[in-house]
Amino acid sequence: MAAKPEKLLAVKGMNDILPPESARWEWLEARMRSVLQRYGYQNVRTPIVEPTALFVRGIGEVTDIVEKEMYAFEDRADKHGQAEHLALRPEMTAGVVRAMTEHNFLRDSGRRLYYFGPMFRRERPQKGRYRQFHQMGVEALGFHGPDVDAEVILLGSRLLRELGLKDGEHFRLELNCLGAPDERRAHREALIRHLEAHVDLLDEDSKRRMHSNPLRVLDTKNPALQDMANAAPKLLDFLGEASLAHFNGVRAMLDAAGVRYTINPRLVRGLDYYNLTVFEWVTDKLGSQGTVCGGGRYDGLIEQLGGAPAPAVGFGMGLERMLLLLEEVGVLPEAPVPDAYAIVPSADGLPQVMVALEALREAGVSVVLHPGQSSMKSQFKKADGSGARYALIFGADELARGEVTVKALRDGTGAQHSETLAAVASWAPRLKSNI
Repeated sequence: MAAKPEKLLAVKGMNDILPPESARWEWLEARMRSVLQRYGYQNVRTPIVEPTALFVRGIGEVTDIVEKEMYAFEDRADKHGQAEHLALRPEMTAGVVRAMTEHNFLRDSGRRLYYFGPMFRRERPQKGRYRQFHQMGVEALGFHGPDVDAEVILLGSRLLRELGLKDGEHFRLELNCLGAPDERRAHREALIRHLEAHVDLLDEDSKRRMHSNPLRVLDTKNPALQDMANAAPKLLDFLGEASLAHFNGVRAMLDAAGVRYTINPRLVRGLDYYNLTVFEWVTDKLGSQGTVCGGGRYDGLIEQLGGAPAPAVGFGMGLERMLLLLEEVGVLPEAPVPDAYAIVPSADGLPQVMVALEALREAGVSVVLHPGQSSMKSQFKKADGSGARYALIFGADELARGEVTVKALRDGTGAQHSETLAAVASWAPRLKSNI
């Protein structure tokens, strides 16, 4: 006897999203799209696979993403023996910029764009952090000035509020300014001197980054390095007049809109392309996974990836982590259920039943037809398990009279009455509310 084939499983850290959980994802995305469209943002979709060089140049070689986490591979060679170096996208901003540059999309005006999609990073899977994860993000490209920074931050705060989260209770906004390249260079030199003076305290990862990417050392989660990091030179003290004016302009607009925030001088974000304003929404409800959304301005990235110089600002939000937060604070809705469940004792009545159900669906009622034939007891059990508020019983006697019995499943009374099939379409408002 042949051996049973081994069951194949998903890659660790890359998860299936099945009903009813998938309905929560749809709810989340629909709520977000509603807000995004009110701000004039349009959807963009880019390939999952991009040239590896895009992320090396865009994110930075000395970053955890490129050094440790990115899924990079060499494609099969073509007939000339040449093979492309490709990568699964670990983030989306670089891909959006590549698309805008490739298609000259910023030639005539700036663009406000948003995206949803999977990203990939090779890291140890844990709650809220997966190898395939999903992000929503916005990118405002081609716009100068602090007003767009403020608009993007206002959009992010509104997204969180309209998902049911409360500012100060469930999340808080942190801001910083990374200044211009020359200001960062002056700060970098001072920071390296500070780190060299405390080299005996540094862990191996910090020592490795001390000269290549010292700003990232301040982002350490090592408790033993916190006092050293707190005493480090602050980038805000190195900002010139123009950078301060930009940052103060952002703050003035947020203040006028009543948005609460704190200045976090150690906020640097995890990618190399940021300048001027950076921001994060953080929570203390998810343990170590505290950042639920973050971004900033990245004015040099478009030129860095081969396009004409243009400013840009945006943010990304992890959907898995957002769903965890919504569930933790109790604002995640229950999965949707059908309005009604159709029970059909005999297959002989199915032609009439199908016509009636299509009339209900045409009128906006969600109704599920019990598959195949089974006992009435079994069908009622399925109807109750579906969560539907009403059962529609299409018995032979009812159909002979051109009627259907409507039975309440959720009001505790089990009340039922008959309706004519000719009146089916008119039931829609009552089935969706209360007959």
